[in-house]
Amino acid sequence: MPQDELRFQYPLLALKFPDDETFASFYPGKNAELLTLLKNSVVGIGEPILYMWGESGSGRSHLLHALCSEIDERGESVAYIPLHHHRSMTLDIFENMENMTLVCIDNVDAIAGDKKWEKALFDFYNRWLDNKENRTPGASLVIAASDLPKQIGIELVDLVSRLEWGACHHLEPLNDEEKLGALQLRAQLKGMRLPIDVGRFLLNRLSREMCMLLNTLDQLDNASLEAKRKLTIPFVKEVLRL
Repeated sequence: MPQDELRFQYPLLALKFPDDETFASFYPGKNAELLTLLKNSVVGIGEPILYMWGESGSGRSHLLHALCSEIDERGESVAYIPLHHHRSMTLDIFENMENMTLVCIDNVDAIAGDKKWEKALFDFYNRWLDNKENRTPGASLVIAASDLPKQIGIELVDLVSRLEWGACHHLEPLNDEEKLGALQLRAQLKGMRLPIDVGRFLLNRLSREMCMLLNTLDQLDNASLEAKRKLTIPFVKEVLRL
């Protein structure tokens, strides 16, 4: 069986979270309160149910990966379900997850309009609510989507109602100054020095999507190490052919 297929059928056995998507590497911007709530979940005092929503590139998956990594490192049971890959999964993926310390469900809007998946998630949600007494104290269910429950196209009304339970937080997108701060933080964690003028140049000349900017930073890091040169605007232009 291909590794990707194994990963989606048995996420607890084969899933490895990205090393660079941690709480330490997340630049909060206006999301300090949400970051604190998620960190509280690591020590068992977080929200029992948390729904967070934000536009693509706002860091939803980053935060879920970070939370899962922290709980996993403690030896607790963790499930991360990327529903944008639901066509590579089977409906029984939710079986017994109501017993886990942490369940993170990413991109729940990806199953909107799929009656079988909506019903499977609804049934799991009910089991999670009913199984509170049998779980580890402080267990959390964290769900991420692109918008509020009523705005993501879910057709099962009862599921929309369930998704509205618990705490709901908007993941605010970063403005340009905050994106510059995020780039400098990531550079610092990689042992790089990103001058402010170079960071502003990247923001002005490239896509402002954080995923694209961070990938470009990785490219520049590799090029800088190979050429043994500091990051300057002329060097960036040369590497990126701008």
